Amino acid sequence: MTTNSTDDATGTDAPTEATTDTADVDSALVTARRQLERAATHADVDSGVVERLKHPTRVQRVSVPLERDDGTVEVFTGYRSQHDDVRGPYKGGLRYHPHVNAEECIGLSMWMTWKCAVMDLPFGGGKGGIAVDPKALSADEIERLTRRFAEELRDIVGPTRDVPAPDMGTDAQTMAWFMDAYSMQQGETIPGVVTGKPPVIGGSFGREEAPGRSTAIITREAVDHYGRDLSETTVAIQGFGSVGANAARLLEDWGATVVSVSDVNGAIYDPDGLDVQSIPTHDEEPEAVLEQDAPETLSNDEILELDVDVLIPAAIGNVLTADNADDVGADLVVEGANGPTTFAADAIFEERGVPVIPDILANAGGVTVSYFEWLQDINRRQWTLEEVNDELESKMLDAWNDVRSEVESKDLSWRDAAYVVALSRIAEAKAVRGLWP
Repeated sequence: MTTNSTDDATGTDAPTEATTDTADVDSALVTARRQLERAATHADVDSGVVERLKHPTRVQRVSVPLERDDGTVEVFTGYRSQHDDVRGPYKGGLRYHPHVNAEECIGLSMWMTWKCAVMDLPFGGGKGGIAVDPKALSADEIERLTRRFAEELRDIVGPTRDVPAPDMGTDAQTMAWFMDAYSMQQGETIPGVVTGKPPVIGGSFGREEAPGRSTAIITREAVDHYGRDLSETTVAIQGFGSVGANAARLLEDWGATVVSVSDVNGAIYDPDGLDVQSIPTHDEEPEAVLEQDAPETLSNDEILELDVDVLIPAAIGNVLTADNADDVGADLVVEGANGPTTFAADAIFEERGVPVIPDILANAGGVTVSYFEWLQDINRRQWTLEEVNDELESKMLDAWNDVRSEVESKDLSWRDAAYVVALSRIAEAKAVRGLWP
């Protein structure tokens, strides 16, 4: 079980192995705090609110014992960071990855707070996971680990408290086990404790495809904003999991020319355009990209430097850095992954005049359809796929217009504008609710 999705994406869609060793790469927490401080200079927000938002409400650290298939017992460490709930329950993914730690979870939970606010969803930010390599466990072991993790988090999660979702290394089946364990502990079926479940037990149609769909929608709107025709636009996409593949297929359907895609092993490139509909996604056939016919193959670094109209990094974080930002050949970057651009690279792109559409807007389809799923669970009424996609389109266009308005009225970067929208909404909620003495 090795899916990668975004909630709530926060998660990403593809190779977790291809990390970067670049010196300017900061932790998610350091980056999130820097972005908060920068946004605060553009928004009329009380300094006390900004100070509060630099810190999570709480971080739960738990031990998760697991009986392995051979009868031995191993103890893993799990985390759940709950950043802010002024606008509603904490919301964010659970990831299974060896590098999961408290600081990472705090930073990612902060991003979820901004993402929910920029989409105007009644949620705050959360993030958690277990420091474990899911590839080293059997399916039975992952199930036992997940059920025990649900028990350890039982007192701090729930439909009105904190609603986890899939993330890196987890999937719909993981959420089904988590929901079942929680429900057994509570003595009743409570589908709304998690989102990203299979539709047969309360999940939403279109949830898995949503981050890629939203990335495609925002790419389409951005291309139009800059006066270009999508039918004359070339696109390169790093990552071909749920985000990259769904974005690629939609953009191709809408007339764009996708010239390059990649997975963990590298990229294929055809300047005349690939047939992306025929390329298996990471879920359909892992690591299949390089097995497809194409005139050229490239490395995952080289795909970032192609001379294209739009670059969509949709794999892992910290791939656009101070080391390669000057070599990026795209005229526009749309962040399909979470945190693919370092703080230093952002500054270089701004100096070069390369617009970067941030992850908290572009890939927010995951958490948005998670919200739809939460509503469906509360009302015990399942929406059709067409209803989900129509509602997602509407929410994404509303958020796009809100952010674009800030870009145009204040001459801000897209990232700063998205943060201003989010921070203003959070600050207003905090001002109305006040500070408990």
